[in-house]
Parts: sequence; structure tokens; C-alpha cells
Amino acid sequence: MRVTTDFWISSLMRRVFSGGGFAAIVRRGSAEAGAVFFILRGRGGELTLYGPAAQAAYDAARPDDRRFGLVMTAASEDALAERLAREQRFDSDVWVVELELGAQPLETLITVSV
Repeated sequence: MRVTTDFWISSLMRRVFSGGGFAAIVRRGSAEAGAVFFILRGRGGELTLYGPAAQAAYDAARPDDRRFGLVMTAASEDALAERLAREQRFDSDVWVVELELGAQPLETLITVSV
């Protein structure tokens, strides 16, 4: 059984904070469901966007896992904002969470599919 998106994001944010990082909800989607996008802001200001992985990336043995893939590495905040606006027009339940990672690498927080 999959936990609600609201609960899952709260748990993720606590893990980020416990590792010395920062997390903020930029856009709150449906509490029960909704696609989740992560904006990673590097120490030098570089932006990276991760979103739901393609359906083919899911493992039949663990269908409830949330998997994410690289969507874009943005050259500017405007490019990132435009991409997220397109996603929001497609799915009004979308979540957007911004992360500044602390000591832990991204792969310890979310499952990244290649």
C-alpha cells in the first residue's frame, strides 16, 4: 500500500533537515496523490529538475516505490519555471519541492532511475 503524497513528502523533508539540508514545498498538490517534482539547488546556484520516472522504470516486484528521473538541468530560473508551468497545466495536482541537500546524497533520499 502506498502512503499519501503529503505524508511521503513530510517524511522526506524531515530526512533532508536531519542531514543538514533545506527543503521547502513550492507548490502543494493533492494530499492523497499527485506527481512530485524536485528542484535541486546546488551551492553554486545551479538548478536541476527531477520528476516522476517513466512507467517502464518501475519494478514489478516493488510497484509502490516512487521513482524519479532527471527532467532537465536549467540554465535559468525562467526555463525551470516554464517547464513547471507546462506540467501544472497538464496536472493540477502536481507537487513541487525545492531541496538543498546537506550531507546525504540525493540517491539516499529518493530512488533515481537512469
